[in-house]
Amino acid sequence: MPKTGKTKPAKKPPELPPELSHKEYKDELYRLQVELVKLQRDIIAKDRKVLVILEGRDAAGKDGVVKRIVQHLSPRETRVVALGKPSDRQQSEWYFQRYTEHLPAAQELVLFNRSWYNRAGVERVMGFCTDEQYERFMMSVPQFEDMLVGSGIVLMKYYLDISKPEQKKRLDDRRKDPLKQWKISPIDDVAIKHWTSYSKARDAMLARTHSEAAPWSVVRADGKRHARLNIIRDLLCRIGYRGKPKDGIHPDHRILMRFEPALLQAGVLAK
Repeated sequence: MPKTGKTKPAKKPPELPPELSHKEYKDELYRLQVELVKLQRDIIAKDRKVLVILEGRDAAGKDGVVKRIVQHLSPRETRVVALGKPSDRQQSEWYFQRYTEHLPAAQELVLFNRSWYNRAGVERVMGFCTDEQYERFMMSVPQFEDMLVGSGIVLMKYYLDISKPEQKKRLDDRRKDPLKQWKISPIDDVAIKHWTSYSKARDAMLARTHSEAAPWSVVRADGKRHARLNIIRDLLCRIGYRGKPKDGIHPDHRILMRFEPALLQAGVLAK
């Protein structure tokens, strides 16, 4: 008789590290920001082109990460791209067209606070694109990113993942904070309502657009401090630069990990 194999249970996600005190966070952030300045000097000296893509649900913490990365860098060689709704003309263009003009030139570090992956997330869930447009995008984006990497761009992609309770808390806090009113959008109001649809869209995006040339890194971002520090550590870890500490700088893999399909069943990503 044939043996009936049992399905192996998915591995439990690693336990998160304890929260950092304000002093621990500030001291480590300062240390890493000094290293970012060294990295930028090297990017400029060697005519490098670096592109960082930050994706995640509404209130995942993308703005906070961007702020800490660019805080002490030269504004002449650092750009943050956060595009709004496309114009009527842009809607008729090749989908990637409005993003290409913002790609880094030599000596530049560019951060995309949301990117062409809007099509795989918000546009997919909210019905802002057709099924055909979505499929064409999902098939095209690995080729597009392969061309970017082939042209000499160092491309890093981060998905900041938060839990449903944490998103709800952050969105509620945002509505109450008079200094964050500019962050509120109609999309926020339905973010929780479409939670499951966003989860499915996230899983498909990661599985279909992760590649050797342009891999995804997943960041467990319920803890803002740990998320910010570990994204910076990962940037510093993956790019060589003059003056880098001899013992290296490494992210905590309980917080930041390279995407692999097994993560979709391991309970690491919020469902």
